[in-house]
Amino acid sequence: MEFFDLQLFAEEKTEEATPHRLQEVRRKGQAARSNDLSTALVLLAVIPFLYWQREAFLEGMARLVGGFIAGPRQDLDAGSLAAILYPAFREIGGMLALLFGVAAAVGVAANFVQVGFLFSGENISPKLENLDPIKGLQRLFSRRSLVELVKGLGKVFITGLVVWQVVKGRFYDLLFTMDMSLVQVLETVSRLVFQVGLAAVTVFLAIAVLDYVFQKREFLRNLRMTKTELKEELKQTEGDPLVRSRLREKQRQLARHRMMHAVPRATVVITNPTHLAVALRYREEEGAPRVVAKGAGSIARRIVEVARENKVPVVQNPPVAQALYRQVELDQEIPVELYQAVAEILAHIYRLQGHF
Repeated sequence: MEFFDLQLFAEEKTEEATPHRLQEVRRKGQAARSNDLSTALVLLAVIPFLYWQREAFLEGMARLVGGFIAGPRQDLDAGSLAAILYPAFREIGGMLALLFGVAAAVGVAANFVQVGFLFSGENISPKLENLDPIKGLQRLFSRRSLVELVKGLGKVFITGLVVWQVVKGRFYDLLFTMDMSLVQVLETVSRLVFQVGLAAVTVFLAIAVLDYVFQKREFLRNLRMTKTELKEELKQTEGDPLVRSRLREKQRQLARHRMMHAVPRATVVITNPTHLAVALRYREEEGAPRVVAKGAGSIARRIVEVARENKVPVVQNPPVAQALYRQVELDQEIPVELYQAVAEILAHIYRLQGHF
C-alpha cells in the first residue's frame, strides 16, 4: 500500500492577513514584539543612570567597607552590625528603588511603543496544548527556535568581541589599581564597567532592532491565509458573495425601475445615437436642467423606447450626450459649461412644439 503526504495537497497560505484577522489575534493578546528590544532600551536607560549615580553608590560602598575596617576588633552583635550597615544600605536602597522605577517605566514604555495598550486574559490562562509533548518537540525544532538559537549565539559572540576590545584598551588602567586608594579603584572600575556596558548595549540595541523587524515579518507571515480561509472570512464579515451579488443586482434593478419611471416626465432625451441616452427634465421653478435617467447599450435603447412611447422628444447630439453621461450623476443638475449646448437643444424643441 502506498501512502501520500496529504500536506502536498494542502492550500498554501499566500494571502496577507486581513484587518479583521489582525484585530482578532490582537484581541487574543497576540502582537508583533521583540523582547530583546525592550531589554535593550531598559539597559540603555539603566546604564547611564547607574553611571550618573556612581558617586553616591561608591560613597555608600566606601562607608560600608570602611565601617568594617575601621571598626573596633570585637565580636559584632546585631546592634553594632545594624549601626554599620543601616546608613549605607539606606542610601544604596534608595538609589536601587529609583533604579528599578526607571527600569520599570522604560520597560512599560518600550512595550507600549511596540504594541500599544494590549491586555488579554488569554495570555495568562493555562492552555492544555502547552502540555502536549509532541507539540513541545515541534516547537523545539521549529524554524523560530533555530532562529532564536542563531540569534543568541550571535549576540554572545558580537557582544563578547566588543567587550573584549573595550577591556583591552583599558587593561593598563586596571594594572595601576594596585597603587590606588579604595575610592580610586572603585571609580576606575565603575568607568570601565560603564564603557563596557554602553558598548555592549549599543550592539545589543542594533541586534534588537533587527530582531523586531524579523519578529514583525514572522508574525505577519504566520498569519497569512489560504484563499479558502479568506473567502470564509469574507462570508462571515461581509456576507456570502453570492448573496451580496444578488443584492447588488436587486439594487440595480430597483434603480433602473425608478429611472424608467422618470423618463415620461423628462423634457428631452439626448442620444449618441444608439450607444448612450440621457434624459433631462427642465422646469423653470427647479433651476438648471436635471439628469433623471441615463444609460448605455440596452438601457439606452430602453430609455429611448420609453421616451417615444410617452412622446418625449429624442434628439441626437453625440458630444452633448457623451458629456452628460460622463460628467453628471443621476438627479443632478447639469454643469455650467453645458448650459449653452443644452439651451440650444431645448430651444430647438420648444420651436418645434410651437412654444416660441
